[in-house]
Amino acid sequence: MKAKYRRILLKISGEAFLGKFSHGIDTAICAHLAKQIKELTKLGTEIALVVGGGNIFRGMPKSKEFKMERTVADYMGMIATVINGLALQNALENENIDSRVMTAISMDKVAEPYIRRRAMRHLEKKRVVIFVAGTGNPYFTTDTAASLRSVEIGADALFKATKVDGVYSSDPLEDKGAKLFKQLSYIDVINKELKIMDSTAITLCMENKLPITVFNFTKSGNLKKAVSGQKIGTLIG
Repeated sequence: MKAKYRRILLKISGEAFLGKFSHGIDTAICAHLAKQIKELTKLGTEIALVVGGGNIFRGMPKSKEFKMERTVADYMGMIATVINGLALQNALENENIDSRVMTAISMDKVAEPYIRRRAMRHLEKKRVVIFVAGTGNPYFTTDTAASLRSVEIGADALFKATKVDGVYSSDPLEDKGAKLFKQLSYIDVINKELKIMDSTAITLCMENKLPITVFNFTKSGNLKKAVSGQKIGTLIG
């Protein structure tokens, strides 16, 4: 099996880290992700990741729930992504995979500052790079961060890991009649209000002709198949 893409960015939501728990980090999920990423490294693909923090703290919903100023809540959410990034780095190291965590918010004791040229150098040396703290700015989602980092590092494709088989017409966990889309255009996602990614993230990918694949990461081997060009999940672009 050969890789179709030279360099990819994988977006992992905070909720993906939950596993069997309702809150926090399931270490079994981190180990599962690390094993899938290890399979990719054997293909020679350069791998970057953006992680969310919703399993620990979600900025916008919590700002309303706690009557908290939105920017404060968003910064708390960014810090949550750093925790997930460090957990994933630990799992990768357990698989003997060289990795770096790079943060958009300065915290030199735990992660490297995000510098594009340095990130590119890590990737060229076949290190897995984990981008945390979103874009470093409130009011922007980690989906937007994933689109932005993909474009900045010259990724060939953006892969979004989910717990379902792709993009559906409605939530398949609630609606058994939900339709799975095999392929969509960027405009389809926006017009149908499919909510798989926010409009800013989709628009950035559209403007830069960056293909997006949404797939089920819980099934072993799916990530490798997707990066090898097999028809897995939903292709947007």
